[in-house]
Amino acid sequence: MNIIDGISSRRSVRQFTAQPIGDDALSAILTAGMSGPSAVNARPWSFLVVRDRDMLCKMADGNGSAAQPLKGAALGIMVVGDMTRTFERAPDYWVIDGAIAGQNMILAAHSLGIGSVWLGTWPQEEKISAQRRLFHLPESAVPHSILAFGYPEDSQKELPARGGYEADRVHFETW
Repeated sequence: MNIIDGISSRRSVRQFTAQPIGDDALSAILTAGMSGPSAVNARPWSFLVVRDRDMLCKMADGNGSAAQPLKGAALGIMVVGDMTRTFERAPDYWVIDGAIAGQNMILAAHSLGIGSVWLGTWPQEEKISAQRRLFHLPESAVPHSILAFGYPEDSQKELPARGGYEADRVHFETW
């Protein structure tokens, strides 16, 4: 799959089969996350991989109703900002760096036939606190987002077209 087709055809998947995701696929997904750019190459993220069904359910409950797809996912990956590794002159770039890592992982999964959905955590303090408590995270570790992964329950289902190019959103040289 070429990159443009992958970006254009990726969809959020919220219902998954029971098929597990193998270690090779997981490694490829994590490698993609770690391959994205970050401010001054600080790489201020870590990834918490969860396969245990009970923990996936607790993780979903801690992140609220929109995170319920985690309960049926083969695995979840929490993108965690490592505040000990941020770019000193602009520490808030960790949020962008985490988003890039997450996007790379969902695109890599899509290229492998694995579905995913991005579930926001940061900046909602109640979600951050719930994940910190559940996983005993240190203060320097800030939950950014959770990605639910699994093989799509209905891969043949016709999905509605997403956005695409919108000329009225593009400005050249001046607003």
